[in-house]
Amino acid sequence: MQELIWLTRPDLIIETGIAHGGSLIFSASMLAMLDVCDAFSSGRGFDQRRVSRRVLGIDIDIREHNFQAIEAHPLAPYIEMIQGSSIDPQVISMVKDTAAKHSSILVCLDSNHTHEHVLAELNAYAPLVTKGSYCVVFDTIIEDLPESMFPDRPWGPGNNPKTAVWEYLKTNKDFEIDRSIQHKLLITVAPDGFLKRIAG
Repeated sequence: MQELIWLTRPDLIIETGIAHGGSLIFSASMLAMLDVCDAFSSGRGFDQRRVSRRVLGIDIDIREHNFQAIEAHPLAPYIEMIQGSSIDPQVISMVKDTAAKHSSILVCLDSNHTHEHVLAELNAYAPLVTKGSYCVVFDTIIEDLPESMFPDRPWGPGNNPKTAVWEYLKTNKDFEIDRSIQHKLLITVAPDGFLKRIAG
């Protein structure tokens, strides 16, 4: 993810699924580094009060203590959060309003891992990805693991993010799986999940 963010230099990262907020902080730290590099390469100083890059996190249940910890973090100026289902039309509309203010967008999908939910997220958020950037679908590895690993979850082999990716790509030729990324790694939770926008 660090390499992808540095390569694509997004001014907006959209993340579905917040949990404790670690991914938001990571993404915010990468955006801050991009801002610092841009500021000093242009000969001006860096002022965190005037940042324009953002990471937008969406979660159906943002726990109050997690929300407070994220809001208190030094990188909070980079972070916006929306509480609600990532496939709720009202939430999608809010995300689209934010996306309209940005010119380089990367999307990360990591919430409910059922086929139906991830496919709905892909239909809603993949079109927001800018050409040359990525929609990263996490936990596609579920398809390759034994069914017994998910006894208390509504997803498993045959019903997971990877099956949603395959279904989405049947009718959407603006994206292709960039397997060069997973081939660099010894292990990844996202095989076939690095979708590069090549058209549109």
